[in-house]
Amino acid sequence: MGQPLNNQPLPQLNVFSFSGVQMRTFHITWMTFFVCFFGWFGIAPLMPAIRADLGLTKPQVGNTIIAAVSATIFARLIIGKLCDSWGPRKTYTALLVVGSLPVMLVGLAHDYTSFLLFRLAIGVIGASFVITQFHTSAMFAPSIKGTANAVAGGWGNLGGGITQLAMPLIMATIIGFGFVKADAWRLAMIFPGLMMLVMAFIYWKYTKDTPAGNYDEINRTAAAKSSVPFWQACADVRVWALAIAYACCFGMEITFDGVAALYFFDNFHMEETEAGFWAMLFGFMNIFARAVGGIVADKIGQKYGMRGKGILLASMLLLEGLGILLFAQSGNLTMAIVSMLTFAMFLKMANGGTYAIVPFINPKAVGVISGVVGAGGNMGGMLMGFLFKSQSISYGQAFMYIGGIVAVVGLLLFLVNFGRTVTVEQVETELQTA
Repeated sequence: MGQPLNNQPLPQLNVFSFSGVQMRTFHITWMTFFVCFFGWFGIAPLMPAIRADLGLTKPQVGNTIIAAVSATIFARLIIGKLCDSWGPRKTYTALLVVGSLPVMLVGLAHDYTSFLLFRLAIGVIGASFVITQFHTSAMFAPSIKGTANAVAGGWGNLGGGITQLAMPLIMATIIGFGFVKADAWRLAMIFPGLMMLVMAFIYWKYTKDTPAGNYDEINRTAAAKSSVPFWQACADVRVWALAIAYACCFGMEITFDGVAALYFFDNFHMEETEAGFWAMLFGFMNIFARAVGGIVADKIGQKYGMRGKGILLASMLLLEGLGILLFAQSGNLTMAIVSMLTFAMFLKMANGGTYAIVPFINPKAVGVISGVVGAGGNMGGMLMGFLFKSQSISYGQAFMYIGGIVAVVGLLLFLVNFGRTVTVEQVETELQTA
């Protein structure tokens, strides 16, 4: 019974299976994304030490947070197109090798300007998300795409949480060997860069572009060149609605990953490791929350179609916004943690719900649309970053403004009809002719 599925997208997701090119690629993809997130946000929990070492002001810290997410906007647009033409295997391997360099070399920064440029270069790694979603979509049948994308994305996003605790511990270990803190944070960043190089080798050697083989093996590249043009794919208003939605959920996620440790460090007077622990809890929700969003979206989609998925996404964004407003007004650590975990749940479910819709907007332009929507997430993160660099706005006030905006976007999204109800059979037919 398993034989016909050897070179076809899988109709189910068994996360405990490592057999077959589909499940092997699934596991390598999410682990690679985990490592990318680890490297992308490895700097964030070390910022208290870096701020003291380089003498950074609040606006300068804010600029580095903006830089970390802004480069990804353009990178995601390019990477989405490369996935359609080069294939995800070549694209991911190249990104890992190139991205590892600024991660390992950021320790050479000795002033604000050089540190800002390294943060900008590191931001390119964020484009890894587009490849992850593209590659997972290729390995699974339409009925399970939302779930598979959400699990892969969520477990990969988990890297942004684990790094919040792991990097301060790595730095503390280096200090234990006799290094001063100003040198320890620099040496600590070599670790995630080396992890990225290891995953580049594994990705190249053990994955395939599609269940049927790599693009050059199945003559997919020629077909890709005649696929849907970029601007034609982007002419669909639903693409931009999803980009705005993703700006509100994933944009908030990467913003919070960037400021959480500093927020807890400054507001509740903690050590780096303790602040990193509380910040880690936010990212740790990805182990299940994003997957829940994808699973629920798939179930609703089977019964109510794309319209049902859209209503679910709007509801999650509205609840996320209300949760952020609650977090902004929390006056003690307990309230801050409870409200953080509350809005994190809805935020990460919205992440999963968004990419349960993306592959169905235009099955012949999944890479392009994934890139545009993904770039929307980073655009949201960049715009939110401007609030956190302001001298006149406190972090609490910034969260207040963001919560209000997210809630309003959630309400507006109820008005968007995500189009024709795409059946599994229709998508399979379109994919076969793509």
